[in-house]
Order: sequence, then C-alpha cells, then structure tokens
Amino acid sequence: MTSTETSPHGPAAPADRRRWFALAIVMTAAFMDLVDVTIVNIAIPSIRQEAGASWSQIQWITAGYALAFAAGLITGGRLGDIHGRKRVFLVGIGGFTLASALCGFAANAEMLVAARILQGAMAALMVPQVLSIVHATFPAHERGKVFGLFGAIVGLGAVSGPLLGALLTEWNLFGLEWRPIFLINLPVGIVGLILGSRFITESRAPRALKLDLVGVGLVTLGLLMLLYPLTRGRELGWPLWGYVSMAGALVVFAALVAYEKRKAARDGSPLVELSLFKVKSFAAGIAVQTVFGIGLGVFFLVWTLYMQTGLGWSPLRAGLTGVPFSIAVSVAAGMSVQKLVPRFGRKVLQAGALTMAAGVLLYLWESERYGLGIASWQMALPLIVMGAGMGLIFAPLTDAVLSEVPREHAGSASGLINTVMQMGNALGLGLVSVVFFGRISERLAPAEVGTAFVDAFQYALGWVAVVMGAIFLLMFALPKRPAQHVEGAEAEVRVTEREPELVS
Repeated sequence: MTSTETSPHGPAAPADRRRWFALAIVMTAAFMDLVDVTIVNIAIPSIRQEAGASWSQIQWITAGYALAFAAGLITGGRLGDIHGRKRVFLVGIGGFTLASALCGFAANAEMLVAARILQGAMAALMVPQVLSIVHATFPAHERGKVFGLFGAIVGLGAVSGPLLGALLTEWNLFGLEWRPIFLINLPVGIVGLILGSRFITESRAPRALKLDLVGVGLVTLGLLMLLYPLTRGRELGWPLWGYVSMAGALVVFAALVAYEKRKAARDGSPLVELSLFKVKSFAAGIAVQTVFGIGLGVFFLVWTLYMQTGLGWSPLRAGLTGVPFSIAVSVAAGMSVQKLVPRFGRKVLQAGALTMAAGVLLYLWESERYGLGIASWQMALPLIVMGAGMGLIFAPLTDAVLSEVPREHAGSASGLINTVMQMGNALGLGLVSVVFFGRISERLAPAEVGTAFVDAFQYALGWVAVVMGAIFLLMFALPKRPAQHVEGAEAEVRVTEREPELVS
C-alpha cells in the first residue's frame, strides 16, 4: 500500500501497488468470457457433425449459456457485495474453468448442453466482480484509464473470438476436433485462479442488498417455459403443451412483478427495481436492449450456419469473413462515444439502427443475387455497414438509458440492463427455430441442403431488418441528449453506488 485517495467522505481506499497485477487478472477473465461467447458459434457445424447434436441441442449450446448468464448476473453481483468480490470472483473463475473442462470432454450433446449452462452460471458469478474489483482497487483518478482499457478488451474479444474458434477448429489439434475451443480456457483459468488469490484485494459493500432467490427462480422458470417450446416445437410437431407452456410463461412473469412489488415494500431488496420503469427513458431503453438482444441472437447463429452448412465454407474462411464486421463495430463504437453522441445525441443511436437495417437489407440483396456462388469479398460491404450500425448503437446505449435514472439506483439499473440484453439474446437464439429452421424441410437430400439454408438465411435476415426498424421507433422515447450525471455508469456494470469497503 503506497497512497491514499481522499474524497468528500474522508480517506478512500489506499492504492495497492499490486493493483495492476489484479487488473491484468480480472481483465483476462473478462476476455475469456467474451471470447467464449463468440468462439462457440464458429464451431457449431463441427460440433453438430462430431457430437451428433440435433438442431435444438445446437440452439441450447448457445442459448443455455446466455440464459444461465442472464439469470445469474444480478445475483452474482450481490453475492460479491455480501461475501466479498475476490472470493466470489475466484469461485466464478474456478467454476468457469471446471465447466470449460466438462465442455471439452463432453461425451455427448446432452452433456455439452448441461456443461454450457453451468459455464454460463459460473460466468454470472465471475463477470460482475470484474469492474467491482476495479472500482474497489483503483483510485477515482485512475478509473477512466482503466475503463478505457476495458473497452479495448471488449473490442479485442469481438475480433479474436471468431478467428480463434476458426483456427482451433481448423487445426484439429490432437484429433480433438472442436474441443480445444473450450480446453484453451483451462490453463488461463488455472493461472487466473492462482494469481487472483495472491494479488486481488478483497472488498465488499458495507450495506449490501439481500439476495432475491425467489425472483431469480421466477425469471429462470418463465424464460425456460418460453424458450424450451420454441427450440423443441418444430422437432416435436408443435404439440399443445408447448403453447400452454408459452402462455404459462406470461403468468409466471406476472407473478414475478407482483412478488417484486411486495419484496420492495418488505425489505427494499428486490431482484428487479420496478420503480425504475417509471422513468420513461429507462423503460424504453430496456425495451431497446431486449429487442436488440433478440436481433443479435438470431443473426449470429444463422449467419454461422449459412456460411458453413449452406455455403459449405470452412470454419477458417467463415471466421476471416467476419473480420470486417468486428473491426467496423470497434471503430464506430469509439467514434460514437467520443465524437458523435456529445454533438448529436439520440440521433446517433437512431442512425445506427437505420444503418444496421440498411446493411442487413444489402446482405439480403447480395445473398439473393449471388446465391451459392457468393464470395467472402462480396459480403464485406454489407458486413461493414452492419458493423458500423451496431457500433453506433452498442457503445452509447447504456449511457442513454441510464441518463435520467436517479444516481442512487445506478448500480441496480445497469445490472438490469445487462441482464435483459442477455435474456433477449437467449430469446433470439430460441426464435431461430421459428425464423430459420422453420423454413427448412426436415428431410433434405444432400444436394438440397445449400439452397435450403440460403433461403432460410434470407428469410431470417428479413426478420432482423424488422427488428432494427422496431428499435429505431423505440429510440424516440430515449432522451434527445443523454445527461452526464451518472458518472461511469455504462462501465460500472454491477458496482454499487456506495464506496466499497476494503478487507485486509
């Protein structure tokens, strides 16, 4: 310990010389999670072929992770506040590493789906602690630099995930096919666990909110009742119980609202702070985040299937084709936050929605024109346009949503924003069964597969364009110029509004 930061509330947490080692450790964990989300999509055709997974199981390999991650994010953050962020982070990274091993050594598709759900749950323990540890470890004047580094890590994860997945799948290391995409987490996780126990300083919130396990249970149950029939319905011939389950999900969500109201009145620690929805911009922003997540969930899965199963491309070619998209996202995100939003406000986000829709429609047109003969370079322009649109939305959206939220609710509001984004992503992955596989006959001759998948991809792109149009309209409810009073809210995802208590 070398220096102490002062604040209006008295001396703040002393700055630890080891904080940069701690930063490297938690950033590596964040990078591992980001890569793991994107790395799997590119290997899906290989997983299906080698593991003999059905299409619904393929959906659950991605949707199961997103669902478990979404359901546990807020609870993971509160566990860190209560029991110590270092302790919960180490449990999370250890569990994530173990789940990665189970994924890599999965004996069948069922085991892989279960291991991916466990992996998502462990990520929900690990990820919320990352920025909370930064908040507790670094003095205020250094946090801007640290959050900038975090943004760079996010961009690097978006670019490197698909490429890394493609290379590991293409190389077929030791004859393991797709399994190295999960096993690569083992050495990283073990080193992070050892170094984290040594260099991360323990911290917790002195007045942490209580856990709302009933709320988590109701959210998870409602989503399962909605997603399971969506993913299995086509395979099973859309049975009556599926429609009953989806209708029942609405009842569960209504019960969740009623329970959260009672819990807020009883002890002030609900999972969902319903009073936030009285803020017009927040309610609209939550809708935007959810719908945006649905659109992304649909696009990224069907895009991979289109390139590898429909067009017959190798994982490496598919991964390289996506590089212009990732670069465009990173460049546009930096420009939108630093230069465009301060000058043009909400119009930047709406321009992003229209730009992304234009890119989707351009992609649709090129896919129809060139069919099975389309080349990677011909996809570059629509992917750049789509990536630019996504970057204009993604980076400034959270700040716009939080700008009118009272400061004392910034922590719970930002946690809820990230949760609904993941839930929207899980729902989008579930809807792939309807908007993509619903267009494909169950019995295809080998010669018909390519044409069928190209047609289904075009149909799904039409729905993604509709989603972008809906987002554009919803954005009219966002403030014209986001206020700047929620300092760092877009970065401090699960950090409480109180100064953390350092534990020696």
